[in-house]
Amino acid sequence: MNARYDCIIVGSGAGGSAAAYRLANDGRQVLLLEKGRELPRDGSTLDVDKVIRQGMFKSKELWLDRNGHTFEPEEYFNLGGKTKWYGAALVRFDPHEFEAEPAHQCLSWPMTYQELAPYYEQAEALLGVHRFEPEPDLRAIVGKLTGNGAGWNTRPLALALDPSIVEHPEEAAHFDAFASVKNLKADSQHALLERVQHLPNLTILTGRAVRDFIADPERPERLVGVRTEDGGEFQAKTVLLAAGALHSPRLLQDYLAITGLAERLPCAQWVGRYYKSHLLSAVLAFSATAKTDLLRKTLLLLNEHLPHSSIQPLGFDGELLSTLIPGFVPRGVARALGHRAYGFFLQTEDGSDPANRVVAQTNGARHPQLDYDPARLPAALAEHRRLVRDFNRSLLKIGLPAAAKTIPLAGTAHACGTLVTGHDPGTSVVDANGKVYGLDNLYVVDGSILPRSSRANPSLTIYAWALRVAERLPHREQCA
Repeated sequence: MNARYDCIIVGSGAGGSAAAYRLANDGRQVLLLEKGRELPRDGSTLDVDKVIRQGMFKSKELWLDRNGHTFEPEEYFNLGGKTKWYGAALVRFDPHEFEAEPAHQCLSWPMTYQELAPYYEQAEALLGVHRFEPEPDLRAIVGKLTGNGAGWNTRPLALALDPSIVEHPEEAAHFDAFASVKNLKADSQHALLERVQHLPNLTILTGRAVRDFIADPERPERLVGVRTEDGGEFQAKTVLLAAGALHSPRLLQDYLAITGLAERLPCAQWVGRYYKSHLLSAVLAFSATAKTDLLRKTLLLLNEHLPHSSIQPLGFDGELLSTLIPGFVPRGVARALGHRAYGFFLQTEDGSDPANRVVAQTNGARHPQLDYDPARLPAALAEHRRLVRDFNRSLLKIGLPAAAKTIPLAGTAHACGTLVTGHDPGTSVVDANGKVYGLDNLYVVDGSILPRSSRANPSLTIYAWALRVAERLPHREQCA
């Protein structure tokens, strides 16, 4: 072992950074390990060609789908994780979304909304949540939608954006799916890590991918540290897993298999299961006139007849919307259409099925597998189809013909589940305090714990969960 800490955190996204912030402020000796590097600030992370067309910053990691075909999930390995790219929309789960709903295949949380509410408040304060007035084009569209009797209504959408972003059009038009250069989006690096990175008890190492956990030789239920792919070994009394819903279960699956705990721990059978990522579609509504709104993503559209679904505008300008138009359309035509389009992001809570799962490399497979089929979630699939159909019809009635595109399996922006929290180690992996059942000192603080994904973005709930876990983390004896 070449270093010893109170806590090692694996991953620097929403959960990892929130835990690091809380634990470092608590005086613990913390090591944060991030597989990727810090992003450049040369403007390349706002460049549509580099970010979207070339996919320069994506992980390029190959996976297998349920049929054994390879694909590349839209994952990002960098300091701050996906929050650098997404994460601006911060929505609380509704109180009823902490309860089970068998008809929609929704699991229950081991806590209530009221128990997480103080941590929602902390996260919103740390991230500097703001609400922006809807701009003229969006006001006109939603005014007609909400007045047509089809059940549509709106809520303000909380955004982790500095109000001054509207003075920087290059940032305002590219905050959604891009990384800010001027720190005008409160991603986890800027909003949390930069507040504590000066502390002597926090060490942040980038470019250090964790390969496996190191077990206590006399008691595999206790971890003594982690090993990185470059051969480094780091010891800690507590390990917090925050690598994300696709990656955290693979580390745990490998550890349980190597130590033999896979045959002994009741929770082991659920590791990797209940993967969720919302059922998602993008809709482009076309107009005869150019659209000039800057932020766009300022409201959440809901419908009383579609209780597990929501719609939010895409924060995309005309240039970016043109990239969603099929490639067979001449680029000049696509750009013209893009500037006359308004984009919307439609999402439906997809429920939980144990067959939807992440599987680490096993039986000689070269790549991990994401075995996910929305057909296993018939209620969610039926509601999402109604959502797309009804929204397109509503748009057409107000003079905006629209086209919809399903987000494929590779679109993993809202990946969650796979290490779900619950009351029972026979049906879940993590307890209400974030500890993995049957292991002494392994905690999980990323989106893999979510037993439900709600009808909107999960990032604020991940921040809140991680703050709660870190605050409740026991003070164990110092490492020997």
